Amino acid sequence: MGFPGTWMTESESMVYRVVPKCACSSIGQIMYYSDHGEFFDGDIHDATGKLHKWAIEKSQPKIEKNVTSHKSYSFTCVRNPYGRILSSFFDKICGIQRNGKRYRGNLVPLLVQKYGIEVGDPETGFEFDQIESFRRFLLFARDTIRWRRPMDPDIHWSAQSGHISTFIVNGGRYDNIFFTEKFNDGMQSVMDAVDTKHKVDVATIPRFNESEGHGPKRAHPIEDYFDDLSMHLVYEIYKRDFNLFKYDFDNPGNKMPIGEIDLDEVHAKLGD
Repeated sequence: MGFPGTWMTESESMVYRVVPKCACSSIGQIMYYSDHGEFFDGDIHDATGKLHKWAIEKSQPKIEKNVTSHKSYSFTCVRNPYGRILSSFFDKICGIQRNGKRYRGNLVPLLVQKYGIEVGDPETGFEFDQIESFRRFLLFARDTIRWRRPMDPDIHWSAQSGHISTFIVNGGRYDNIFFTEKFNDGMQSVMDAVDTKHKVDVATIPRFNESEGHGPKRAHPIEDYFDDLSMHLVYEIYKRDFNLFKYDFDNPGNKMPIGEIDLDEVHAKLGD
């Protein structure tokens, strides 16, 4: 299986396991800058050079050798499951992607037909009932994850623990897992732990949110999107994420973690 979703600086100063919708654009750009003294011109997900990625075949032997020998500092980043699934809905389901089209071609028409989801029209300002449509989307996300229908789960709403576990079960070990909600402190702790060609002060660099502007703005406080049923669905999907990464299930309005991540616990429970 190897190390899907793994990026490594060209200098091999650090290794990062990507978790979609968890500041991956900013992290990738920081990694790129730390080697080359400049940011990638465009979406870092499109970069095919100056940054090793498992998706690039020639990078795979180098990543595998590095990770299995734990040669470099390895890390990842997690996010509150409530905020992450809501962000996925607005970006991937309601939004228009970088290519000017809807995400995954016929996915949105399928959701409109089978789940009664509305996504709005960019020409009219994306006017629709966001709360009702999001709650219907949660049913779809649950169906993809629990029963793999009407499609396999998508990386943007599949559980973070699933992404993170592939790195562990194939022989990797994390030195750091930090919170998107405490990004500056977490990413700076990574930069302070490694030697880089170019110094990075995380607090002063720009943020790279490549999904920003793709879709409608959230019209309500985050807690308004989650009633008892939708909270139940979120817990059914992301129970492990809440427990391992110390987020507050009982209060969707509290985006901050309520404890510190225990790396030993993560390795023990996701290494099966």
